[in-house]
Formats: sequence, structure tokens, C-alpha cells
Amino acid sequence: MILPQNRVAWASVSPALGWTLAFFVLPFAAMVAISFYPQDGSGPSLVSYAQFFNSPSYYYALFNSLEVTGLVTVISILLAYPFAWILADIVPERWQRLALTLAVLPFWTSYVVRSYSWLLVLSEKGLVNTTLVDLGILSAPIQLANTRGATIIGFVHFFVMLLTLTIYANLKQLSPNYRKAAADLGAGPIRSFIHVVLPLTLPGIMVGAFLTFVLAIGDYITPQILGGNNELLMPQLIMMQIGRRGDFSSASALSIILMVVVTVAYLFCARWLKIERT
Repeated sequence: MILPQNRVAWASVSPALGWTLAFFVLPFAAMVAISFYPQDGSGPSLVSYAQFFNSPSYYYALFNSLEVTGLVTVISILLAYPFAWILADIVPERWQRLALTLAVLPFWTSYVVRSYSWLLVLSEKGLVNTTLVDLGILSAPIQLANTRGATIIGFVHFFVMLLTLTIYANLKQLSPNYRKAAADLGAGPIRSFIHVVLPLTLPGIMVGAFLTFVLAIGDYITPQILGGNNELLMPQLIMMQIGRRGDFSSASALSIILMVVVTVAYLFCARWLKIERT
């Protein structure tokens, strides 16, 4: 027998459950089913999955995606932490809200517009090359656009702000008494940061790092525009299966493999955060 309070609870969550079922569970189940039916119509098999392991270009695409995503995550953390520290500890309290608003301005711009803007800045006659040539640092423009470096720059520009927000939130929640206690025990600023501040702000770092990893590894637009399709990443490979070959089975299998990688990253981060909090 369902108690009245339980009925209210189920009625409250049923719209969310229905939405999740209709727009995530069912499409995902359909994608899993399609992945077992190859394009040649030979019946259920693991051909689409075997194709990934038998084709060097396929797992090279995964390796490239992991490498680019790893670099973006590390660089974003190294840039975001000092920025968040400045916002939380150096900027006066009355100016912090304005500073945060300015920091999140990139989120107000279209993702495609940002990517094309960076393409113009990094082009042969763009701002970077023109400035370096005018200053005499370069004798001729160099290739900056349509490279892995351009893709990483475009990603970092966006994700450094995301990480700044998560780290800033942790820094603001950190009581100054922890640093005072460390100083009373003889710890200098560096030791206090390494042994007190950094461990206590690791949850914010890991949350931002995981979000960066998930969004970057599945992004199609930025590598396509800034990378110039010169390096094969997993999103490009998946789109090629659909756009050029019409092979929905391979595209589904590759998508599931990518989801497995993201799930492994999530499990790693969740376990690590649990250890840090105990």
C-alpha cells in the first residue's frame, strides 16, 4: 500500500523521471541496440566494436581526444587556480561580484562565435601573427590556426572560467582560521598552501576538472573550426561515420566507447574525492 506522502513524493519526481526516460534512457537503449546491428544487415554481432580495435585510425582518434582533453584540463587548472585565488583573497569584497560577472562574460557569447573569433585572431594575418611580425619577433607569419594548439587555446579560453568558478566557491567556503592555525604551528605560506589550502580546495578542482573533461572530449565544434579537421578526434570520427558513410552502427558503437571512457573518468574522480573528504 502506497502511503499518501509517498504518493506526493512520486508525483513530484514523476515529471523528471518521465523526461529522463523519454530523452535519455530510451535514446540510449536505442543507440546500444543499433550498435549491435552492422550496416551490412548481417544480424546482431560485435563487428562495429571489433572495427574500433582493428582500425589504428580509430583508437588513434581516442588517444588524440584523451591527449587534447588532458592538456586542456591541466592548463585550465594551472590558469584558473591563481585567478580564483586573486578573486577570493585579493579583490575587495565589494568588487568581487563585478569581477565574477566579467569573468563569466565568455559564457554569454555563442560557442560558434567564440571559435570563429579565435580563428580570426590566430590566422596568418590575425592579431597574434601581425603583432609578432611588427615587433620583429617573427620574420614571417607562422601557422597558428588549424592546429592542435589552436584547438587547445579555444578550449582553455572557455574552460578556465568554469574552473575558476568551482575553485572560487571552495576558496570562499574555506575558513581563514585554517591558515591561521597553520601559521601558529610554524607553517609558512607555501607549506600552508600545500598542506592545508590545496587539499581543502581539491573538491572544487576535481569537479571543475571533470566537467572540463566531459565537455571537451565530446566537443565537435571547436576542433572542427580551430583544428581545421587536420587531426582526427572521436567526435569527428563519429560524425564521419554518419555524414560520409551513413554507418549508424559504427557511430553508435564509437559513442558508447566514448561514454565508457567518460564513465571511467567519473568513477576515478568520485573515488578520489571520497578519499579526500574522509
